Amino acid sequence: MPVAESRENRLKAFKNKGKDTEELRRRRNEVSVELRKSKREDVLSKRRNVCEEDDEPESPQRDHKEAQPTMEELRAGLTAQSMEERLNAIRAARKILSKERNPPIDTLIEAGFVPIFVSFLAEPELQFEAAWALTNIASGTSNQTHVVVEAGAVQHFVALLQSDNTSVCEQAVWALGNIAGDGPALRDYVINSGIVGPILKLARSGIPVPFLRNVTWTISNLCRNKTPSPPIEVIRAVMPTLAFLVQQEDTEVLADACWALSYLTDGSNEKIQEVIDGGAVPLLVGLLSHREMQVVTPSLRALGNIVTGSDEQTDAVLAAGALPVIGQLLVHSRANIVKEAAWTISNITAGNPEQIQLVIDSNILATLIEVLVRGDFKSQKEAAWAVTNLTSGGTVPQIVALCQHGVLKPMCDLLAAKDDKLISVLLDGISNILAAASKHGESEAVSIMIEECGGLDKLEDLQNHENEMIYRKSKGIIECYFEDEEDEQVAATDAFNFNQNPQGPSNFNF
Repeated sequence: MPVAESRENRLKAFKNKGKDTEELRRRRNEVSVELRKSKREDVLSKRRNVCEEDDEPESPQRDHKEAQPTMEELRAGLTAQSMEERLNAIRAARKILSKERNPPIDTLIEAGFVPIFVSFLAEPELQFEAAWALTNIASGTSNQTHVVVEAGAVQHFVALLQSDNTSVCEQAVWALGNIAGDGPALRDYVINSGIVGPILKLARSGIPVPFLRNVTWTISNLCRNKTPSPPIEVIRAVMPTLAFLVQQEDTEVLADACWALSYLTDGSNEKIQEVIDGGAVPLLVGLLSHREMQVVTPSLRALGNIVTGSDEQTDAVLAAGALPVIGQLLVHSRANIVKEAAWTISNITAGNPEQIQLVIDSNILATLIEVLVRGDFKSQKEAAWAVTNLTSGGTVPQIVALCQHGVLKPMCDLLAAKDDKLISVLLDGISNILAAASKHGESEAVSIMIEECGGLDKLEDLQNHENEMIYRKSKGIIECYFEDEEDEQVAATDAFNFNQNPQGPSNFNF
């Protein structure tokens, strides 16, 4: 039967209860990828250390307008016996890599200079300039980063994390961040080379804020990527430090620490639980009200990831008081924040009736439906998931409360959208509402309301839709609930009390 089939399909919107958790996780992953497309908001995986002005000490050879050396001159300097000549040569190479907009990384690699730079990491007088040059080479393409790794730089950099020279130590942190940010393979290589203990120690050492920013960013890259995710032992090790970092004052430190938590929660329930057990949830909820969007965005992302987990994990977010703040974000001026807030709500309404009731009690429904009416299209899609998930797992009074807030009209209006997935989700929601009414003999009342919203006309139009699933769903709804509507035009709305007025009565009997 078409409606039964529709009802079976809508179960894929459910988060738990053994229905189809993988479908929801697939949807979450798709949304996460889409949400991360804006590189202006996400943390860059690699960063080049750019120097606009010379800040090294004066030297006899220094000339503000000196010509860039040739590769032959660099080679001669780098291989000279004199320490001063080697220092000048590595400094010149570093300037080339840090000042030019499109540095000739491949040229230096092809000249065979990377192994020489790596060898300089063992010489205290040359360490800083060599580390800076290698940091910028590692900030390039994946192939360029691998050249640095294959030359044996990682072990040197890990050792330099304990250097007494703060500048050298910080440059080593930066270089390792670039290498770990290349992808899961090099991330794990850096982890296995022993970075975790020393870098976590640096984060707690009272270092200057600019240095702490680099440390935090590198830690975030150790948490990044999910194919595979970082080892559970690493997550367990970094969580106390991340909980410390998300309580700092500096905006950049907060943002990068929150991105790290968003990466860790974008994985299995086991890894989500490590973040919860680490005490991060209340801290993340508090940061939803931060003045800077670069902090709010990853905090919301992390919490949104957590509520895709088990009911108990969702409860941790709800118990921390997240709902009222997320409700406020539904009216944010930035469309991307509204979209993520609606996405987070959709994963909460995919939970159990107790969690759905908390959404209702937080007075979010009216705001959510306003997003459905006036939000940008991506936000409308997330709001559609939120209301349909509620109709899937909510009790009859909860579905009635949703309809009281006027959800049927915008749901019917959006059936004219040019997005097959959105239409399919809305059809599931409308079918769920009619099915709930039907169990209590009130489907006719709801059918009349849908027709008055213009929904019947749109359902009929959808029977000509090229998408077979949409055709079957719309046809099934009409056959089940509208075939006799021409013979019995009765105003039975009071019996079901699906009042399209949010101020209406709160007790309903079918």
